[in-house]
Amino acid sequence: MTSALVRSLVALVPTGMLLCGAAVLFVREKSVYSFLQLTGTGSLAVVALSHIAEALHLFPSMHWGLEHSAGHYVDLWSAILGLTLFPIGYLLQALQKRRAS
Repeated sequence: MTSALVRSLVALVPTGMLLCGAAVLFVREKSVYSFLQLTGTGSLAVVALSHIAEALHLFPSMHWGLEHSAGHYVDLWSAILGLTLFPIGYLLQALQKRRAS
């Protein structure tokens, strides 16, 4: 196994745990905040899976790892969405709970 694949698999573990937690939260609460968290963690899971696909040379037509390729933009936009939506959802949920108590 290459080091890129090992790193991608290691990154998939906490991302998967975060995704499961966000899914449970969404099923329990069904609020906009939990939906933002679920969408953000889903996007981060896409980042981890795209790195696995790159390391395994899956979908060669995506030209993984090349600048200005479809694979590059899938990875980039998923990372931007994940790193934006999850913290916003978490922050808004925390502010709502603090205001309620």
